[in-house]
Amino acid sequence: MQGHILVLSGPSGSGKSTLCNALKENFTNLFFSISTTTRLPRINEKNGREYFFTSKEEFLADIRENKFLEWAKVHNNYYGTSRIPVEKALEEGKLVVFDIDVQGHKNIRQYYPELTKSIFITTPNDLVLKSRLKQRNTDTEEIIQTRIKNAYQEMLSIDEFDYLIINDNIEESIRKILAIAHTLPCTRFDAKSICAKWKTIEK
Repeated sequence: MQGHILVLSGPSGSGKSTLCNALKENFTNLFFSISTTTRLPRINEKNGREYFFTSKEEFLADIRENKFLEWAKVHNNYYGTSRIPVEKALEEGKLVVFDIDVQGHKNIRQYYPELTKSIFITTPNDLVLKSRLKQRNTDTEEIIQTRIKNAYQEMLSIDEFDYLIINDNIEESIRKILAIAHTLPCTRFDAKSICAKWKTIEK
């Protein structure tokens, strides 16, 4: 496979969607892996854009048929990554971007250890995260508290990632993620093939 994988993980509200959009705007050869979920769409979300929305019964059937690279149950809903479109994008040499949780990151790295680089994205502290979640005006206070509690559990996995972005300034965070993505073609190479092509003078 000629492509590369970049996994973005971090708490809901840390700014992952904004950073994903920056990657989409700056890389033409990019495939964004859209997760499948059993949760209900939020206001302004569309099926096939933010997520593929499905029923619990259909999701569990896809698990049995081994259609997911990874899947997890989060906040009483199921989330998963379909295998076939990702493999196709990698064969085409594309940069495949995932926005998934820390457990999904472990599974993707296990599945594609040589292709995967990852970034953990978070806020400077829990107060900033709480403020951002409230500004979205999509969750109850109880759900926000649950998200903050789960966010700290995710933070404990930071050392499993290749990079960390503390998203305090979105413009600076965008510069960092673009710089990381541009380096990916330099992280994996066939040394023997390169040396063979480099040597042109016959002894």
